[in-house]
Amino acid sequence: MTVLTCAAVRKRLAAYHDDELPIQQRIAIQSHVHACEACAAELATIDDLADAIRLSAAPGPADDWTGLQPGVISRMRAERYEAWPARVSRMFEDMHLVWIALAATAATFLCGAIVLGMLRFASPERDDSLAAMIATVSAPSGSDLNPASLDGLIQAPTIPGNGIVSAMLEQSGGTEGELMMTFSAVITREGRISGMELLDPSNSQPRVARLISGFSRGRLEPARHGRDPVAVNLVWLVEHMTVRGKQRG
Repeated sequence: MTVLTCAAVRKRLAAYHDDELPIQQRIAIQSHVHACEACAAELATIDDLADAIRLSAAPGPADDWTGLQPGVISRMRAERYEAWPARVSRMFEDMHLVWIALAATAATFLCGAIVLGMLRFASPERDDSLAAMIATVSAPSGSDLNPASLDGLIQAPTIPGNGIVSAMLEQSGGTEGELMMTFSAVITREGRISGMELLDPSNSQPRVARLISGFSRGRLEPARHGRDPVAVNLVWLVEHMTVRGKQRG
């Protein structure tokens, strides 16, 4: 057994107190302390000092750290769940939903292509076609497809004195006496008469058909909004009266 002096024991008392010495040195110091009152008093002083430091230290926040680890782990899992890679991976978890979405998208594009093709190749001459209706709705007011109504801001169209319309008006009465008819028509921005319609269907005289045919071939001075020609809807009253004198007997 190793015999230690008091000086050697006192150098190792702190390490002995903290259980940092090998087992042989611990046994030797313990034997020396039991036999030496001075070294035992020194060891007691170290114990008292450790107890005083322990008592003076603030208590550890044991309660404050309760649940910290589960909270951190939960937050990390939530952030990982909301990350873009996780979202993309969840999108492809059920592949049948992916195929359904792709099929629906393809069907939508196909239907759109078919509708656009129908609009592209639809006959523009038909007024009841889908292409004609969309073109009419989207046309600006005052264009040939969307005529405006006459108002105080639009100058009414006029009839040139040397055209078919004037000639037909002069011949409208002729020797057949009185004539009064009401038409509705559209005067385009070029002065053409289109969509002419008799508003009194009971008046079906042959000269009415001649008038409509002649008017449809004629041309007027277009209506104007300021200096710009515009297409207009109008109601046209044609009236002719022949006055004959009566010979007295």
